[in-house]
Amino acid sequence: MNPRLPFALLCLLAVTGPLTAATPAAVRPNILIILADDLGYSDLGCYGGEIPTPHLDALAKNGLRFTQMGTSARCCPSRASLLTGLHPAQAGIPNFAGSLNDQCVTLAEVLRDSGYATYAVGKWHVGTGPALPTARGFDEFYGYTNGYSQDQWTPGSYQRLPVGRSPELTPKASEFYATDVFNDYALEFIKQGTATKKPWLLYLAHSSPHFPLQAPAKSVEPFLDTYRRGWDVLRAERFERMQKIGLADSAAWKLTERSLVPVEENNAIANGYSGLPNPAWDSLPKNRQEDLAHRMAVYAAMVQHVDSGVGLIVDQLKATGQLEHTLILFLSDNGACYEWGPFGFDEKSRDAITTLHEGDALASMGGPGTHMAYGSAWAGLSNTPFRFYKHFTHQGGILTPLIVHWPTHIQSPGRWVRDPAHLMDVMATLVDITAATYPSQRAGKPVLPMEGVSLTPTFRDGGALAARSICFQHIGAKAIIRGNWKLVEGKKMPTPSQWELYDLRTDPCETLDLAARHPDLVQSLAAEWNAWAQRTGVPDSAAQKNTKKAPMAGKGK
Repeated sequence: MNPRLPFALLCLLAVTGPLTAATPAAVRPNILIILADDLGYSDLGCYGGEIPTPHLDALAKNGLRFTQMGTSARCCPSRASLLTGLHPAQAGIPNFAGSLNDQCVTLAEVLRDSGYATYAVGKWHVGTGPALPTARGFDEFYGYTNGYSQDQWTPGSYQRLPVGRSPELTPKASEFYATDVFNDYALEFIKQGTATKKPWLLYLAHSSPHFPLQAPAKSVEPFLDTYRRGWDVLRAERFERMQKIGLADSAAWKLTERSLVPVEENNAIANGYSGLPNPAWDSLPKNRQEDLAHRMAVYAAMVQHVDSGVGLIVDQLKATGQLEHTLILFLSDNGACYEWGPFGFDEKSRDAITTLHEGDALASMGGPGTHMAYGSAWAGLSNTPFRFYKHFTHQGGILTPLIVHWPTHIQSPGRWVRDPAHLMDVMATLVDITAATYPSQRAGKPVLPMEGVSLTPTFRDGGALAARSICFQHIGAKAIIRGNWKLVEGKKMPTPSQWELYDLRTDPCETLDLAARHPDLVQSLAAEWNAWAQRTGVPDSAAQKNTKKAPMAGKGK
């Protein structure tokens, strides 16, 4: 069998024999991509987390779980890579802000041109005007396009494109909760796609569990006793579960110490811990612990609402006979978010004021009129067992869970896939399985070739991805992975940042810096990273310094 044929066609050949002119349309699956926002590496039950996620766990049991799926460390650059198959700078979003450019094509543009119905829901964050979702290949969209964090309780923050489409599913303000409404629109768009008699693509990009942390009170209350136990106990328990389920599969995996709080010019927004380790839970007074337990309980409730939506979608796919014919990908856009200190914040301002909630004020946390984050210490729990967070290119910042569900095409489901991969590989994977044509031009202008590789070899038991280097950067944080080696440099450190070197085979959690032992390897990897940065248009150091100052806390991350 010819290994160069698209994956879906190889599967069909194995069953039906030679191709016919009608073959590509006959085997093309529906595509469902579900993207969470700021979800940590181990928040899901199937990755060791204590948050109940039964519907995602079921997909994982009957599919694949990736252990080294990389992102671009922050919301909009990660979305640019996912949607285009390119590095973020190539697509027009090198760091924070920017817009999809004319050098790229989106998943929706490629698949719509090959006969797919295309839909998007939720957070867009890759441009407006000529970069709106309906201008970049999606037939319909519901959500928000300006990229900033939106209040989950305010219907007016969201829009339907094209304007005037029906049915309009947005409930009245007293019943509105954005995560649930996104799930409702996903169900509706799947229904519409099914009615077209075409295969369909749905990109469901949740804003949960990104701040502002908001969830219905009845969803929050069941989690409070769990999080009153604190992050130290829960990190240890998560790591033990990760070992039991085979994710942490050897003694090489270590539960790291509590991460440093990044250095901030204004130590107040870091709650006085700028450049220091996150505090021990037991060192905090009871009133602070209670405030923090409520913050994490709201976060967990948001994740559970995402999982409940997955359950509704799977039920609808089962009822219409489409589940076996639908490729489902679930992942996050980066690691958990530390902003700005261990106590979180409560204000839409650069000062990121932290409020200590006590008494009756505790019950309102996460409700209408509130705007809060959970802080760096809970982010450390979400990223168990890794160090650091979103914005960083250490493992805690770039690794995401990835669940792949497509039972009829995945051999030996329930496996862990340990090959290094990246969000940009999604484009190549979909082109492969749909037999779509990736174009050389868009609107008469040349587009850049795909940078990612198809993940379909991992769908076969024993299959592996070819060796390659994968590079990362985000406003001064940078990294390269080549084989077992990772070279990484942080930012906002209490000491001057410099290259660190880790052997991920023996030290997957980056606990032993080997840079001093292997100076030649450091030099080689750094040179390769620099060549990649120049080739792909990564801003130079001066440009990074100019963009180092973070945007307002209320303006999304």
